[in-house]
Amino acid sequence: MPRKRKLLAQLSALQSKSSIPPFDGLENLNVTPDRDSSPKSSKYFVVEKKNSSQLESDFFNQPCISLAKSLLGQILVRKLPDGRELRGRIVETEAYLGGEDEASHSKGGKQTQRNTAMFMKPGTLYVYQIYGIYFCMNISSQGEGAAVLLRSLEPLENLDVMRALRSASRKAPTKEPKDWQLCNGPSKLCQAFGIDKDFDQRDLAQDAAIWMVPGPEPPGEQDVVTTTRIGIGNRGEWAEKPLRFYLRGNKSVSVVDKKVEREMAALSSSSLN
Repeated sequence: MPRKRKLLAQLSALQSKSSIPPFDGLENLNVTPDRDSSPKSSKYFVVEKKNSSQLESDFFNQPCISLAKSLLGQILVRKLPDGRELRGRIVETEAYLGGEDEASHSKGGKQTQRNTAMFMKPGTLYVYQIYGIYFCMNISSQGEGAAVLLRSLEPLENLDVMRALRSASRKAPTKEPKDWQLCNGPSKLCQAFGIDKDFDQRDLAQDAAIWMVPGPEPPGEQDVVTTTRIGIGNRGEWAEKPLRFYLRGNKSVSVVDKKVEREMAALSSSSLN
């Protein structure tokens, strides 16, 4: 009987192993799962539960600027090896148009080992490293070498895990971020969701560890701010192109353009008079 119990235990252990490659920050993650099975939600944001299906390839198969706008309000889902799911609402994006775009990694239409994902089918993840430490996540669109950078998420579920992942990825102790600061930047959201180079070239419509579902409702045109991209200072006219989009009034947006928002408010006011 002891031998039989030992064999059953070994079989159970094998069956419970995840096929998802581990993220380095998860190995030392010391987070105790909630006693109940429901995910921990933000006290700042209300999550509307819906039986919504995963966004499929057709959703991503659209021009870059159109995709950058369409991604606003959608929900990014990351399933961890232990089965818990992290969820965040996309609130800020940037469009990179491919060969003609001087700020794009694919400028001039040049394909390299690093940017291959930008030339793959729409919905493919392009994950690259900056400063040799941090990661940024993009989604390929229609157009040769075109992709959308995810700049900020509004954290929705399992914020305690996101906070632990952010802490595990930092080299030195820093001030603990508030809830709305967990994913308010391209590298921050990758830290909080355990995204590294292993996710490069994955298909959002097919992958078992990361995907998207529709948000509760699409934002209206009046809710979307269109402005210039961040950190494109030496790219000539491309530094001034209005290719960044964010949800007005959302605390998790990384950089707010107050001038554009005032212009939008004035335009809205004049149209009502």
